[in-house]
Amino acid sequence: MDPISLQFGLGFGLVSVGLLFLLLVVVTLWQSFEIVDAYEKKTLTVFGEYRKLLEPGINLIPPFVSRTYAFDMRTQTLDVPRQEAITRDNSPVTADAVVYIKVMDAKKAFLEVDDYKKAVSNLAQTTLRAVLGDMELDDTLSRRDQINDRINEELDEPTDEWGIRVEAVEVREVSPSQEVQRAMEQQTGAERRRRAMILEAQGERRSAIEQAEGDKQSNIIRAQGEKQSQILEAQGDAISTVLRARSAESMGERAIIERGMETLEAIGKGESTTFVLPQELTSLVGRYGKALSGSDVQQMEGLESLEFDEETEKMLGLEDIESALEQLDTVADSDLRTDETRDADTARDVDLARQEEEETREAERDIELEAESERPGT
Repeated sequence: MDPISLQFGLGFGLVSVGLLFLLLVVVTLWQSFEIVDAYEKKTLTVFGEYRKLLEPGINLIPPFVSRTYAFDMRTQTLDVPRQEAITRDNSPVTADAVVYIKVMDAKKAFLEVDDYKKAVSNLAQTTLRAVLGDMELDDTLSRRDQINDRINEELDEPTDEWGIRVEAVEVREVSPSQEVQRAMEQQTGAERRRRAMILEAQGERRSAIEQAEGDKQSNIIRAQGEKQSQILEAQGDAISTVLRARSAESMGERAIIERGMETLEAIGKGESTTFVLPQELTSLVGRYGKALSGSDVQQMEGLESLEFDEETEKMLGLEDIESALEQLDTVADSDLRTDETRDADTARDVDLARQEEEETREAERDIELEAESERPGT
């Protein structure tokens, strides 16, 4: 064998061995280090035996005989497939949900359960069907929070043994069957029509009540107006009667005096020297003798009025004057008369009283003038 060839073969063999050794060293080093992400934890087994949990960062492990299993420590979302269930009132429904879980103990999740995600999903499905079966249809559609809480409570105990914490359960949709949906739509439509009819009836009732109240108020106001008008008319008639009575009372004696003076004048013009005077005329002459004799005429302040007899007062209607005045005072104090009406009535009464007083004074002045003209020597 050629020495050169032998030397070349030996050199090639040494290089191959060196390369293999270097490759073995590199592979050994690669297998001796395990890099764990910040959101993970890994379980380490050597020859199939559990050793420890690897924390985030670079970890040194036995090469070639070690295996690691990663566990995501973040909150994870599991979709629960749509499930069919029969409610307590025998109504078929379908529902699906979402479960939020988090690995709290990677060792338990590795040693206590084969696949924790699949286990939690299956457990959530059976729990969802059981919860829906214990409730009535209306409750399944309206009490989502109660369903979520019950499923969460049912999942807590078994998942704690697996090192898993169920953070939340959310039922996404609960759908009754098509037949139930049609029946519910008909029921909802009937309920809406019933409410509409009730509201319409209540509106008509309210409208009728308001209209009746308006008619009632209108009739009351109209009746009050008519009553006040009648009261005012009666007041006007009463005042007119009183004023006529007072005028008749004040003017009655003046008329008698004037008539007596005319009679005396007619008697004085007669040719007879003997006169027979009635008692009433004699009383009149005696009463006003001072004025007829011409003594102290200027000091006479006025004529004193005489009282009417009962027959004259009855004929003139003077016996009801006091009662009429009392009725006027009572009506004047009632709340049907306004302040403006009372002020107007007061002003009118004052004017009438002044006018009456002026007429009385003028009548007395006329009598005095006539008496002065009839005195002898004028």
